[in-house]
Amino acid sequence: MPSSSQPKLSPTKALLSLLIGVAIIFAVLQYRRPAQLQKVEGYAQGTTYHISWWSEKVIPTQDIEQQFNTALAQIDAEFSTYRDDSYISKFNHSSSTDWQAASADFLQLLTIAKEINHKTGGCYDPTIGPLFNLWGFQKDKFNLPSAADIEATQAEIGIDKVEMDSAGQRIRKTLPGLQLNFSSMGEGYSISKLSAVLERHNISNYLVEFGGDMKIRGHKPDGKKWRIAIDRPDRKDSERQPYSIITINDETGVTLDTSGTYRHHFDENGKEYSHILDPRTGAPVTHNLVSASVFGKDPRVSDAWATAMLCLGPDAGQSIAKEQQLEVFFIEQRQDTFHNAQSAALATSKRVSFEN
Repeated sequence: MPSSSQPKLSPTKALLSLLIGVAIIFAVLQYRRPAQLQKVEGYAQGTTYHISWWSEKVIPTQDIEQQFNTALAQIDAEFSTYRDDSYISKFNHSSSTDWQAASADFLQLLTIAKEINHKTGGCYDPTIGPLFNLWGFQKDKFNLPSAADIEATQAEIGIDKVEMDSAGQRIRKTLPGLQLNFSSMGEGYSISKLSAVLERHNISNYLVEFGGDMKIRGHKPDGKKWRIAIDRPDRKDSERQPYSIITINDETGVTLDTSGTYRHHFDENGKEYSHILDPRTGAPVTHNLVSASVFGKDPRVSDAWATAMLCLGPDAGQSIAKEQQLEVFFIEQRQDTFHNAQSAALATSKRVSFEN
């Protein structure tokens, strides 16, 4: 009659089976353990940046940080107006109206600027540097110019005075003294470049913040959604305070760029002058809009639109936001009270959720 007892393993085989079992359990536990959030922060272009990301594949943080630094150095070499040897500084200092070679990135920013300039009827214009100098905002020495000075300075500006040849990758200015400054979309441009570093490594879960503007994609390691904030536009408080908390629902990528009148302004004879200038009048804006936050997909575009909204004001801003289907969060200040409003596109958007 056959025995009902099971064959016994030898001590060696038993030990081997035990080790294999432990290894499998360890591997399963490792696999189930949430990936760790990696973080890098630094200082560049006169502001700070903070970047968080995670990936199932382990990528040394120092490798990515080095690539961040390389990207930022390239941006500085091309677009910094504080470096005499940068491409844009050489362009600005030159009085030549001849064609000159331009990078694909430079042409892209110029294209964005021209498009938004056209859509805003000239309210957005990255050639208004001479107006900033005239009013004293460039060096924080406020000056109240005459109407004649404003008119003369307006003749020195205009994005339409820069011509593009995209096929030949070249540009030229038709006005010898014309100057360009892309700082109004500089943070958005930097965010696009830093995000590209992560995405080259197939990292699709991250938050890139640069100077308060940001791009958010994916979710946190534990599966929770990213949550961010729009700053309270309070001139009396030197530290940032949240005005509204936002949950990011769209994991394919959301950009947020905010422009405000509350961080830089002057008072003269009891009247307040914002550093947001309207190229069409040559003077600071006079409306009550103190903050405009634009949600988008391309941080360069949403950054430029945020500046444009501060020029346009709440009424014209709402109208153009509706026309262009822009997701914009407006904050007006009426005496000591803040009032917020959403554009039609933002009010119906499922990409983000606001918390009171």
